[in-house]
Amino acid sequence: MAASSRLPLHTVALASSPSPSHPTFFCKINNGAKFPYKSNLPNTIIHRGRSWKDSSTIKKSHLNNSPIVSSSDHWGIWAALLAAATFGLWSEKTKIGSMVSAALVSILVGLAASNLGIIPHDAPAYSAVFRYLLPLTIPLLLFRADLRQVIRTTGTLFLAFLLGSVATIVGTTIAFLMVPMRSLGPDNWKIASALMGSYIGGAINYVAISEALGVSPSVIAAGVAADNVICALYFLLLFTLASKIPPESAKVTDADSSCPESSKNKLSVLQMATAIAVSFSICKTANSITKTFGIQGGELPAVTAIIVMLATFFPSFFRHLAPAGDLFALVLMQVFFAVLGASGSLWNVINTAPSIFLFAFIQVTVHLVVILGLGKLFRIDRKLLLLASNANIGGPTTACGMATAKGWGPLVVPGILVGIFGISIATFVGIGFGMLVLRHI
Repeated sequence: MAASSRLPLHTVALASSPSPSHPTFFCKINNGAKFPYKSNLPNTIIHRGRSWKDSSTIKKSHLNNSPIVSSSDHWGIWAALLAAATFGLWSEKTKIGSMVSAALVSILVGLAASNLGIIPHDAPAYSAVFRYLLPLTIPLLLFRADLRQVIRTTGTLFLAFLLGSVATIVGTTIAFLMVPMRSLGPDNWKIASALMGSYIGGAINYVAISEALGVSPSVIAAGVAADNVICALYFLLLFTLASKIPPESAKVTDADSSCPESSKNKLSVLQMATAIAVSFSICKTANSITKTFGIQGGELPAVTAIIVMLATFFPSFFRHLAPAGDLFALVLMQVFFAVLGASGSLWNVINTAPSIFLFAFIQVTVHLVVILGLGKLFRIDRKLLLLASNANIGGPTTACGMATAKGWGPLVVPGILVGIFGISIATFVGIGFGMLVLRHI
């Protein structure tokens, strides 16, 4: 990764080796340590599976098809990324934006900006997002992941959610056998694993699995685009199936009715600062563990494991930080989606999205058939099965929304909790099943 000393999140100084054909670059981090990065391509640095041109190559590229905002213009790059993220969040207030989701809007804005030559496809800032902001997001999202509370309070809904997770695994296997997506090359089983994680937990699991397995940005962006269409159609089907189920007679309390993103608690500066400090500390601990034991690609799973354990053993402290964590995580995820779009090729997204869409369509169709079939076998109320399926496919927020909209007041909090449980386990399930099963099919 090439960067100049002006990059605020990852300060790096470069010195090239005397070999012109296969250069070695020494990245000098803030503490003075130097780490060599070798590449088989001239003037290229390899970082976490991605290649970045060094400053001399970037200068030469200015002669031809240079973007308006150069990769060395760190203020300009960060301004563009945050603008795309903000526009995505604002778009959800519009009719079209609410239909396609803020995530997809930010991806499309980033994709358009890079393909129109406004911002570059490669930049040190993008690597900083993958390296720092993505791991930071995971603890912020999981401050509510108290597994003891999930098991204690969700009852039969928890069993329905587990059945839905099994249904997703079955659906993934059948879909991969029918649509192996061979045109994606080695990314085929990886994106299948990421989608499986998404349909057990949520978007953060999709991102974490994709990053851990090294999926290319264009394929990730195409997967998000396909997933958004699938989810919109699937939620419409779920509400149709639930149309004849009456609302619950019991009324939900104010505390129960608040979904994670819509918490009405007034946030204090101390609460927000503590949330960020704790998240950074967890990421540092996970980074140290993976370096000590030499676990490649294990940083994001390690971050997930640490925050789930801490939230389970110290639930009151982390529940207090959760509203601040939700807000920070929402913004950081939008920046990540903007980077995904900016890193992608429009042509690649158009070419890869149809096969991923067909795969995901079969995946969720089998999921629905299996969860309803198993639910009937175990004599579980259909209302619980539909809500559990919603939590599987969409996560805690959409489960909360469905329970609230249908008037199932007593199921609002259990729906959120099983969704959070899904996020807690989905990264491990997706990576494990992908490496042990999917890549050998």
